[in-house]
This record gives sequence, C-alpha cells and structure tokens, in this order.
Amino acid sequence: MSAPPDSARRALLFGRRAPALRPPWALDEADFLDACTRCNACVEHCPEHVLVRGAGGYAVFDPRMGECTFCGECASACEPHALDRSVQREPWHLSASAGDACLPRRGVVCSSCRDACPEQAIAFPLTSRVPAPAIDAARCTGCGACVAACPVDALVLHPRVTEVA
Repeated sequence: MSAPPDSARRALLFGRRAPALRPPWALDEADFLDACTRCNACVEHCPEHVLVRGAGGYAVFDPRMGECTFCGECASACEPHALDRSVQREPWHLSASAGDACLPRRGVVCSSCRDACPEQAIAFPLTSRVPAPAIDAARCTGCGACVAACPVDALVLHPRVTEVA
C-alpha cells in the first residue's frame, strides 16, 4: 500500500503553499520567524510528540502525530518567546474540515473522527444516506485528534474563518 500524497508538496507544485501549522501560542508568522532561534526546545518538551522540525528548522505542529492537549510545555520551554501565552490568549485559531476522501462521503460508514474528538465538535446528522461529518467550528479547538484518527487522511486543519462585525 503506497503512502497518501503529501498535500503540502502538491500545493507547492501547483503554486500554492499551505501555511505552516505553528505550535500553540505562536506569534504571528513574521514575528514568529523573527523570534524563533530554532533551538528545538519546544519540540523536545512536547509530551505528546506532535511538534516537529519543519522547513528551515522551525517548529511545526503535525496533527498526524496525534492530539495537542494544550498543556503549555512548549510555550514554557520557549526562551525567545516565539511561543508566548501572555501575547496569544488562545493557543491558535485552527479548525478541522473533512475533504473528498472522507469515507462517509464515499458511502462507507466511519466515525473515527467523531470518536476521537475530545470536544465533541463532530456530529453525523442522520440522513437517508451514510451520514457525513459535520464539524462545529465554534467547538473545534484544532487539537488534531480527528486528523490523527482518520484512516484515509481526509481531515485537515486550517485557520478558522472569523466574521467581521
């Protein structure tokens, strides 16, 4: 069985770059890149092992590795304060969505994402067909538990869309 296509690589080939998923409490991207020394302390202190070295040696969150529990160990270990809980009140503004590869969207019963979600942000509304996941963005913390649990890599995390009043 071959590995699923790397969406970041495909995006790059087609001229689109998916934004890096930075660790919780990361400063805005430009400030993060300026402040981060690439010391790897946040990666080493992550008890869930969901932070990895990404492009250029900067830390990224890889939800395929598991769920971020927002324990704060990464931010506490970050001496240059590229991860700063006093500046960033919320760990991040990420939400999950299910793509076309989602098994229920293909007529196959699966609820792995719902079962893994600690916030109960994923529901499967009853329909006359195999129910597809409905993700409540207001409840989704972007922890990645559903991404890691999906057997076909159909779930992705993306910046939460906020409405401007």
